[in-house]
Amino acid sequence: MSPTALEPLLYAWYGDDFTGSTDVLEALAVHGVPAVLFTRTPSSQDRAGFAHCRAIGIAGESRSRSPQWMDEHLPSVLAAMRALGAPVHHYKVCSTFDSSPHRGSIGRAMELGAEAFPARWIPVVAAAPHLGRFVLFANLFAQAQDAIYRIDRHPTMSRHPVTPMDEADLRLHLARQTSLPIGSVDLLTLRSGGGAARLLAELQAGARAIVFDGMDTETLQQAAALLWAESSRQPVFAVGSSGLTYGLLSLWRSIDRIGPPPELPSPGAADRLLVLSGSCSPVTARQIQAAQQQGFSAWRVHPETTMAADVARAVRELSGGSSVVLYTALGTPDGVDPYGIEQSHALGEMLREVLLLSGVRRLVIAGGDTATHTISRLEATALTFAAPLTPGAPLCRLHIPGSTLDGLEVVLKGGQIGPEDFFARVRDGA
Repeated sequence: MSPTALEPLLYAWYGDDFTGSTDVLEALAVHGVPAVLFTRTPSSQDRAGFAHCRAIGIAGESRSRSPQWMDEHLPSVLAAMRALGAPVHHYKVCSTFDSSPHRGSIGRAMELGAEAFPARWIPVVAAAPHLGRFVLFANLFAQAQDAIYRIDRHPTMSRHPVTPMDEADLRLHLARQTSLPIGSVDLLTLRSGGGAARLLAELQAGARAIVFDGMDTETLQQAAALLWAESSRQPVFAVGSSGLTYGLLSLWRSIDRIGPPPELPSPGAADRLLVLSGSCSPVTARQIQAAQQQGFSAWRVHPETTMAADVARAVRELSGGSSVVLYTALGTPDGVDPYGIEQSHALGEMLREVLLLSGVRRLVIAGGDTATHTISRLEATALTFAAPLTPGAPLCRLHIPGSTLDGLEVVLKGGQIGPEDFFARVRDGA
């Protein structure tokens, strides 16, 4: 029997955490690009199981890791990505760009990408208008509830407990993390049609990375067009949010590389929902409080000390038909590092026990680092898109061959994502 022929790839991505990785998976799926997100560097056998896919992702954990960890782990991943043969290779980061020289360094990832790919320059696209993230004259702005803030004045991201954003100019923010010269192409230049000329001028002046402004689909597509033109010469390594993905999708449709958007499936209702939250975002805190008002059982967990009791209580509540929220913080860390890797691993063990004992089939994990380090405990090999819910947090399906958890529906939600009634919407498929 001959091996399954693989579809030629349009695009490959590495997500620096799991929630951001599913954001890209959603973007591709809703635009009709078959895609799969692997939880490890895929083997040829892994790829053969998803031969129809035109985009391949690898969900990673570099957002919560040091530059030293990146030096040890990312080169092999980037080499594997390059071997996939896609024209564009995207190092996907959160649209808030929160990072530091010591943790989740986007700058160090850019340097490793420059070593792995022989490209002339690295596109940097942070804007994600569908998530309320905008870049104007290289400065990043983000929405919080009904207002737009410069990122260094954002009520949450400016006070992030691990990587607070105290600089809005992405050129200066990244300059703390890399020695690569950074230029920019601004909104007015893009809209006037002068993007290619400005890009060339920046490269001639010595820039190795280019920050693109972005306010809407039009400007994202214009940035994507410059990136795509470069990919005709050699594979491109780019850094950015899912806004980069949306810009490419818009471009591909305009040049007939992809067809019309498909009709999307409805998520449908679940009989019960389990939520595990390691986020200390005030957005997630409001969602937890709203869930309690909507009939969810919710309590704070301490997996290092009360795991057995929390597992027993959660199984009892779920078996009785209730939906459950388990959380480590309610808006503030309260002296506990909710981003700790060891704590996330303990949460993952607790989560696995509850899922196996309760039989619940729909799950939400809130918090980027929490999702990254707990999902690995479920031993999933891949995720695929199941249905849309809210932008940036789709319903996905876990692929866990040989496990009773195979086919489990999961939403990996960033702390800042979703309306206040999000958990009820996930449960009800609304």
